[in-house]
Amino acid sequence: MKKSKSTFDWYRALKKPSWAPPPWLFGPVWTVLYILIFISFGSVIVRAWQGYIPLAMALPFILNLACNAAFTPLQFGLKNNSLAAIDIVLVLVTLIWAMIAVHPIVSWVAYMQIPYLLWVGFATILQLTVTYLNR
Repeated sequence: MKKSKSTFDWYRALKKPSWAPPPWLFGPVWTVLYILIFISFGSVIVRAWQGYIPLAMALPFILNLACNAAFTPLQFGLKNNSLAAIDIVLVLVTLIWAMIAVHPIVSWVAYMQIPYLLWVGFATILQLTVTYLNR
């Protein structure tokens, strides 16, 4: 019976572009981003729950969280680059939707997403490139 590769070995063996960041960078970046997400998304969801903003305005934030949470199981659990690529595009789309939706009412939340938007934009290009290189 053949032993399956560990997640670390599998990811390390993938072809990646020369501009891919080192694996150790992802933890610190996501730690900062998750703090920003918790504060800003939490504010939107609480405001929607309390009726200060339309409940529908929280929808792209909730969808973004769901898509964001799905990435790691798709990429590293299933080891499926194609599903992870689709998912990261959905993370990007729902984030842009969320920023546009909230900006007229709670603009600081939209501005607080800029670092997240920059990272997800980069991560989308990286994931699409990794998916292409390993097809």
